[in-house]
Amino acid sequence: MTSESATGITNPLIITDFLYRARDLFSDKLVTQYQDGEKASEYTYGEYADRVLRLAAALVDLGVRPGDRIATLAWNHHRHLELYMAVPLAGAVLHTVNLRLEPDEIAYIVDHADDRIVFADTSLLPLLDTARARRPHMPVITTDGEDPSLPFQDALIAAAQPLAEAVARDENDLAALCYTSGTTSSPKGVGYSHRALYLHTFTACLVDGHAIGERDTVCHVVPMFHANAWGIPFAALMTGANQVLPGPHPKVPHIAAILENEQVTYTGMVPTVAVDLVRHALTSGIDLTCLRALVLGGSTPTAELIRSIEEDLGVPAYQGWGMTELSPMGTFARPPRSADGNPQQRYDYIRRQGRLLPGLQWKLIDDAGAVVPHNGVDRGELLMRGPWVAERYFRDEHPEAFVDGWLRTGDIATIDARGYLTIVDRAKDLIKSGGEWISRSRSNRPW
Repeated sequence: MTSESATGITNPLIITDFLYRARDLFSDKLVTQYQDGEKASEYTYGEYADRVLRLAAALVDLGVRPGDRIATLAWNHHRHLELYMAVPLAGAVLHTVNLRLEPDEIAYIVDHADDRIVFADTSLLPLLDTARARRPHMPVITTDGEDPSLPFQDALIAAAQPLAEAVARDENDLAALCYTSGTTSSPKGVGYSHRALYLHTFTACLVDGHAIGERDTVCHVVPMFHANAWGIPFAALMTGANQVLPGPHPKVPHIAAILENEQVTYTGMVPTVAVDLVRHALTSGIDLTCLRALVLGGSTPTAELIRSIEEDLGVPAYQGWGMTELSPMGTFARPPRSADGNPQQRYDYIRRQGRLLPGLQWKLIDDAGAVVPHNGVDRGELLMRGPWVAERYFRDEHPEAFVDGWLRTGDIATIDARGYLTIVDRAKDLIKSGGEWISRSRSNRPW
């Protein structure tokens, strides 16, 4: 494990330590891959670590240097998970590209980030046509080997020796990069430092957060190209939880079967997917009581959805709130102990966006900039700051988004006396689609 960073910080917080911990303590835990609802492959964390270290060495051999951006355009599968660790091990920055964007938008993002290499699923290569036309010398490597004209990730791994030592980085250096439409129609880059992601990962494992632990089997339904899949892949790796990846275009019947077959204990999804999951599980007689937590995010779930998850499926439901600029977690809606034995009160707490996670600070301000009291009634724009909250955008100045070290979220909210957040409106002309805020000028795209 790394004990000193490039600038001499003792015991820096570097996320690649998670890989060594998983290899050394949880070598027999599993990474399971599904494709079209069928189990396609499975290997151990020990094998995963070996492949990741070889891939990192291959990146260095390809000329990747510290700070270079390496893009991924991929669904949720084990080769994408390998890149989550291999890229920072090589000293580079993991740039997960949102495959729901249009080719012109992807081209803008790839160009703005100045991506050194792109790893892409072959089925998604048409989305890169514009970017490749603009950057003809940018290497493209396929994750699946289905295009014989392009290099294949597995071939790189097979030809390389494991990286002897992670490329030295400072904990404040970027480890990952995501782009968001944010509060305007132009994509903006959000860079995540090693330190930010390390602390964010610890928080994801708190009992009053996602509570990820070694006894869990986690299924990644949340896209790995969207805000690092809520940071759950890092949390699962750090704690030694089994990981299950549903593959490209996972259909709800496939997700339900995977959850039951693999006895998954934790998963997260947007409410629209959860509605279909509940309906399918109930009509098909699928038992999902293996789940200790089904976490909802992206938009506020209805009380009926929460009731159905908890009473009809027999699964505890929770809600988390965040945004790309928060890495992405900001709050978690776990009902207080006082709500035990009172289902309606419990559901009401889950429908709120939750309490502030440790390490973060917040406040509400009115149009004049005055602080709004936390009484559950008065509304204000929500501002956030903390060790994993963005302080600026990547390669762009957007002073309207930041004020005196605070991020302006653009959310209008109330906070009650017990510290529970409720989002009630947006300060900008945006709509929610697929769990993401987009400007109305882009709202006609089929997502």
